[in-house]
Amino acid sequence: MLLSLLFICLLAAGLLAKVNDMTEKPISDAKALKLEEAIKNVVPPFDNNPVNESYKVATEKGDSLIVYPAKKGDDVVGFAVNSYSDDGFAGNIQVMVGFDTQDNVVNYAVLAHAETPGLGSQMVDWFKPQVQELSLIEKIFGFEIKKTETKSSIIGKSPGTTNFSVSKDGGDIDAISASTITSRAFLEAVNKAYAAYTQSENYTSTGATIVPEEDATEIKE
Repeated sequence: MLLSLLFICLLAAGLLAKVNDMTEKPISDAKALKLEEAIKNVVPPFDNNPVNESYKVATEKGDSLIVYPAKKGDDVVGFAVNSYSDDGFAGNIQVMVGFDTQDNVVNYAVLAHAETPGLGSQMVDWFKPQVQELSLIEKIFGFEIKKTETKSSIIGKSPGTTNFSVSKDGGDIDAISASTITSRAFLEAVNKAYAAYTQSENYTSTGATIVPEEDATEIKE
């Protein structure tokens, strides 16, 4: 009986190892593709490989964020920063935030969260310009869909000139209805990304001081 159990355990372990080997590359490829798509969606068009040129920037809390520089030829056109907050209503929130070289948020993508569906989960679109719904007559006559600017949107704004905190806390951004905790956490992640962006090795904003090389806190991978 002992030999039979040992054989079964060894067989099961072998099968699990084989399955792991078979699925490891597809899972890794899927994660890489998701990362590439997230970067592409949050920065201006580029022709380099931001993942291959990525590096880490230390934060005030002692950890680090990964920065992905986007370039056109030799010119930097923006940065994507993988940021997070652990203060969401349900814990960790991970976002990819893109900046242009004028300090403005180009776009963002929520990579992972466990916020309440229909409430905190609205952050996926809440902090972007809202799309104006067209009436049936407008659709028939081919009216263009317009995006309306709202106080909840962070797109095209800079944390350096706009207070990226919820209006309830004296900031300039309207929180998600009934989801102030999620909104605070999301904006914390964006502000953390901005802090990392402004310490980037290629930081060339016309509206801020370039970080000297000897003072830079990036940690090369």
